[in-house]
Amino acid sequence: MSDTPPSRGSRAAPPTVNLGDASPLADRADNRVLVPVIEGAPPRPPSDLIRSLGGQTMGTTWSARVIAPPGVGEEAVRTAIEQELAAVVGLFSPWEPSSEISRFNNAPAGFWAVSPPFWDLLDAAMTLGDETNGAVDPTLGALVDLWGFGPPGPRSALLPVPSDDEIATAMTVSGWQKLRLNPDARGVMQMGGMKLDFSGIAKGHAVDRVSDRLMGMGATSHLIEVGGELKGRGVKPDAQPWWVEIERVEGSPAPHTVAALFDLAVATSGDYRRAFRHDGRLYPHTIDGSTGRPVSNNLSSVTVLHASAMMADAYATALTVMGPFEGPEYAEALGLIAHFVERTERGPVERMTPAFAAMMDDPDADQPG
Repeated sequence: MSDTPPSRGSRAAPPTVNLGDASPLADRADNRVLVPVIEGAPPRPPSDLIRSLGGQTMGTTWSARVIAPPGVGEEAVRTAIEQELAAVVGLFSPWEPSSEISRFNNAPAGFWAVSPPFWDLLDAAMTLGDETNGAVDPTLGALVDLWGFGPPGPRSALLPVPSDDEIATAMTVSGWQKLRLNPDARGVMQMGGMKLDFSGIAKGHAVDRVSDRLMGMGATSHLIEVGGELKGRGVKPDAQPWWVEIERVEGSPAPHTVAALFDLAVATSGDYRRAFRHDGRLYPHTIDGSTGRPVSNNLSSVTVLHASAMMADAYATALTVMGPFEGPEYAEALGLIAHFVERTERGPVERMTPAFAAMMDDPDADQPG
């Protein structure tokens, strides 16, 4: 199954992020600073030249700041990045008719062999589905389309929201427990009408692929961003880490927060990113597979930091689906670095896991409940 050019699908613009130029140490009174614990001095970057690049992919944008070794020029770096992003689109973009996921989604019923990289991500998503009891679910494409967040495009403002019957019909071909896999043959059962969707994991996976490709080229210090999901490796020539500002939802009680992404990734799931309103109610793009409907649990944002961008992306989605009570409990049990903002009658409330609090530059500061 061959690769294709980047998706031409339309999606919401990514959040604004600061790619590594923040200087939080000079203004700690105004910022919350997150710093990971590292042992020993970080290795020096391969050169003193930081190259800044960017472009379009997956219906959104990508940005990169890369320190490549001598002899590796900007064109080689750009080509490597764009090849990895195009490969992800060719595998996992339902907006591309010729992508592997589109071909599976449109295939008749039966077992279909998939490529090794497709299998690897599907297997990882299914494992997370088992671990999170379906809060991560790669089989919700029919519901995503029904609610207007997939390739068919948004629902008309003149139409009502999907009916109970429409949702029930889409749910008959949705649900990670319905998907049958044959590991020996890399076979995936198309039950007829099931649509896979990796939107809760694909951008993080793309970030990891790009980062690994750059590491293989000797560009061991870099900061990669795809649609708001970021990953930093190594340090800058001045030995400073890649500082990024954590996305902050409007009205959040949390201060502006900057994080040192030293071999760390960060992903944020928010109900304000892609959503529509109908009769005064907000319908965000994250679908709860147990109900067949967009989440409606008053979580306005969930941020996760993790060594893997794919895992940060997936866990941010999963915790959003779990909600403001089960989500923090689950994240704490797993030792995740996670931050939550919930809308309540008394205004937005901030919660954080112990692992998140442990990264704060001032660990003795008062912590919100």
